[in-house]
Amino acid sequence: MTWDDEFNGLTGSPPDKNRWVTETGANRWGNHELEYYTARSQNLRQEDGHLVIEARKEEFTGSDTVAGHYTSARIITHGLFSQAYGRFEARIKVPFGQGMWPAFWLLGDDFYKAGWPACGEIDIMENSGAMKSTIRSSLNGPGYWDAQAITTSFTLPHGHFSDDFHVFAVEWAPELIRFYVDDQLYATRTPADLPNGSRWVFDHPFFVVLNLAVGGNLPGRPDSSTVFPQRMLVDYVRVYSRGKVSSGAAGDGGWRRGAEGGSRESGILLPAIYPSFTKRSVLAFFRNN
Repeated sequence: MTWDDEFNGLTGSPPDKNRWVTETGANRWGNHELEYYTARSQNLRQEDGHLVIEARKEEFTGSDTVAGHYTSARIITHGLFSQAYGRFEARIKVPFGQGMWPAFWLLGDDFYKAGWPACGEIDIMENSGAMKSTIRSSLNGPGYWDAQAITTSFTLPHGHFSDDFHVFAVEWAPELIRFYVDDQLYATRTPADLPNGSRWVFDHPFFVVLNLAVGGNLPGRPDSSTVFPQRMLVDYVRVYSRGKVSSGAAGDGGWRRGAEGGSRESGILLPAIYPSFTKRSVLAFFRNN
């Protein structure tokens, strides 16, 4: 494991400032979102071992004098942590209701230099609150962004995502990205999935983003059926690394060597992209190293 946050701070405390940057403001996020992101404890706090991002319907005017009708929160690891390749996962209980837009995603750390979508974006989990049983994952880059993003959805066979916590994950290697819900693989992406002439930009470090938007292009506006406040609860965020290997088949992705319950030196290759290795053994290795 190269980075994590278990959100075990004191109840009411903000996220760890050594791990997260809290972004604030309105009208700068695109997508026609309606919220004003704040750093207030009403919108963002640790509580009983979880991160709480709370969307509220309220009249609010920020220090920039911009007024809004909804507040929420958004945190990022930019400038504190970024990584190319590996496994990024979070255990999250999403809110529900028309207009809710919780997301767990990655953004290229050259965002402020290259701009978007040239920096690349990996959406590990987005949920349109009115679609209670479905989440989606996307890749955004030059020539495939917004409505043209490379998108796949996953629907629970029973129940709603807001009923309980679920683990949302991506496993990322050179020219390969795989998406999981509760360790179930549901999408695999490679450069072959891109539109002709488009560039694969997922080859450099990305940083982590957690946010709960209100309104916007995906979910639409809240309506009379939407109940406020709504909470996105995050149990943990964990990141595991890829390590260099001295030998192995071409395209093995460079996953660290190790064995289930054993050491890294045991010499058993556990690449997520090899179907001959069980998902259980790969996850056991990642979580114990």
